[in-house]
Amino acid sequence: MSDIKHLDPKPLWENFYKLTQIPRPSKSEAKVVEFIEQFGKDLGLETYKDDVGNIIIKKPATKGYENKKPVVMQGHMDMVPQSDGDFDFERQPIEAYVDGEWVTANGTTLGADNGMGVAAAMTVLQSDDLEHGPIEALFTVDEETGMTGASALKPGLLDAEILLNLDSEDEGELYIGCAGGLETVARFHYKTQPAPSNTKAYKLEVKGLQGGHSGLDIKLQRGNANKILNRVLWYASNNLDIGISSIDGGSLRNAIPRSATAVVVVPTAQTGEFENYAKEVHESVKNELAEVDPDVSIELNETDLPKEVMDGKTQENLVRALYGCPHGVMRMSDAMADLVETSTNLAVVQSNGEQVYVQTLQRSSVDSSKEDLGNMIRSVFELGGAEVVHEGGYPGWKPNPDSPILKTMKEVYNQHFGKVPEIKAIHAGLETGIISQNYPNLDMISFGPTISYPHSPGEKVNIETVKKFWTFLKETLKAVPEK
Repeated sequence: MSDIKHLDPKPLWENFYKLTQIPRPSKSEAKVVEFIEQFGKDLGLETYKDDVGNIIIKKPATKGYENKKPVVMQGHMDMVPQSDGDFDFERQPIEAYVDGEWVTANGTTLGADNGMGVAAAMTVLQSDDLEHGPIEALFTVDEETGMTGASALKPGLLDAEILLNLDSEDEGELYIGCAGGLETVARFHYKTQPAPSNTKAYKLEVKGLQGGHSGLDIKLQRGNANKILNRVLWYASNNLDIGISSIDGGSLRNAIPRSATAVVVVPTAQTGEFENYAKEVHESVKNELAEVDPDVSIELNETDLPKEVMDGKTQENLVRALYGCPHGVMRMSDAMADLVETSTNLAVVQSNGEQVYVQTLQRSSVDSSKEDLGNMIRSVFELGGAEVVHEGGYPGWKPNPDSPILKTMKEVYNQHFGKVPEIKAIHAGLETGIISQNYPNLDMISFGPTISYPHSPGEKVNIETVKKFWTFLKETLKAVPEK
């Protein structure tokens, strides 16, 4: 499946292929950090690794371009690990291949988010025929699970006046703002009790959902496996004498959960009603999500009787809180058409025999709305007796429609592609907002090729837009204004 190395522009695709062969899930980026650091050193360029693993590589200006404003190209090295089956993201390479007009992966996320941006910056660094002023490349760690790389970036390391974030996913669009984020995490501590006699055990499973990026795809109104699973559990907990032995749904704060499972114990006399209600919810959800998640299914299969179940009071509080917890779009923007202003993702629900861990992620381009929504969700879980904390907060990036580099890039795009690019803000967290805290004078733009279904095994990148993205990046670097 290495045919991607022969696509045009070949140097960029070769670099992307190399990245697919290096395991790099978030928080396990040691191999890719070592690779990028050695890449810079092998080019004979000034290369620096900071305390958390961020890499900065600096390249001098092309002769005659020394007076251009210095530019930093920025992207993140980690990728979201999502698969349709068993796949070891810490050891196995991604199997990328050409599928018509797209490049995709065999049953896993592709890592074009943000491998394409990293590969483009690598290609600029290694090229000897480009015209540009002083440039830097900033490769950050752990963007997908906390933006800790960007948060740990110290002031004084970058010389740039302009930052090009190469982490957007719609070619022909320039992003000048992004949402901030906040995690609200709840923990339900519970005691276990022996599973009752005269019962049957079932494995209740929700699957077949598309999931997707909890910022970019939240407005598509796709199903949330945790919410669907809990519909069955809520009814059964309130109307039958069930016991929940385990619950496991979702895996990442910024991915809409595609699947969820619970092991449930049901009195023998009530199994018929439980089975019938699961079928009823299955039919309802199939009807509700027919347009956006047609492959959704709820499966119910008998399984071995577990030794223990959750205590009744905690079980009752948990299912009620999960039912009350909001998910999805809370408000659309009044300032920009079709932009989600505020949303939340009920991302992870996991039990371990002692506690149930619930992770949610709120996003908003308005900080006060983000905090208000976080407090709303906190209140829901606190009413259920859970311990709740806010974690992982990060700021948004306020749009600057008068940005000088925006003016330049609009002109460059129009000159080469015959139209003016769309100017947008994105309902997702970009590292720009965090970086600007220590580098407040950076003039920033985010752009990239077209990537569909990021954060899911359906992730794919459009081949033609990669070519346009590369041309746009090269020509932008050439056209950067002088100091």
